[in-house]
Amino acid sequence: LMGKPAVQEKALERLIMSLTDDAVNYLRREVYKRFFALAPAGQDYFKQSTTRLYWIADKIVEMTIEMYREPRKMVEDISALGLRHVGYAIPTEFFAPFVSGAVEVVRTMTTDENAEDAFRWSLTLISKILVRTILEGSTIVMKAINTNQEKALVKAISVSPRGKRALELLNITVGTQSISPFYWSVDSGSLNCARAMIRDLLTIRADRDNYYYGC
Repeated sequence: LMGKPAVQEKALERLIMSLTDDAVNYLRREVYKRFFALAPAGQDYFKQSTTRLYWIADKIVEMTIEMYREPRKMVEDISALGLRHVGYAIPTEFFAPFVSGAVEVVRTMTTDENAEDAFRWSLTLISKILVRTILEGSTIVMKAINTNQEKALVKAISVSPRGKRALELLNITVGTQSISPFYWSVDSGSLNCARAMIRDLLTIRADRDNYYYGC
């Protein structure tokens, strides 16, 4: 793509703007059809309504062109999205087949190689940012929250040093984006873990010299 971003952006924009309603619906359907063919287990993570799945497909297409228009903003937005996916516990190995399936669909809809290359490059970059964010944000605390088991949470936080214990329960930062494990546990209904986190945060600890609270 080096030296050709403007050309690629215009080609992708032409493709997207030329899509008819029938073509958009075809794209929405085929993306998931091909993804599920490549990664059957992915169906377990896309149980939303058809309307919601179509909205996700539309959003992905929109993101591919926005990556050319406002790359810095998109990196921030995608990083934030990646941190939310940490809470959803979506395996990162599903991103590659999703990209492959989407690119295959676009290939059937255009003869413009620049448009296809632009879509592939942009979606691949989006996928890589999401995977990196998920891997960096998947701390043992977040993994414990996804199980909603108090014992798992206690075990996960037990290895944290006293000075960082509260921070690991309250904040995860990847790049410039942050998410609160405690807030996520409450918001996602993992109340067993939320209860254990509150108990841990309010525990008074001591060594031979000092008492510690909120550490």
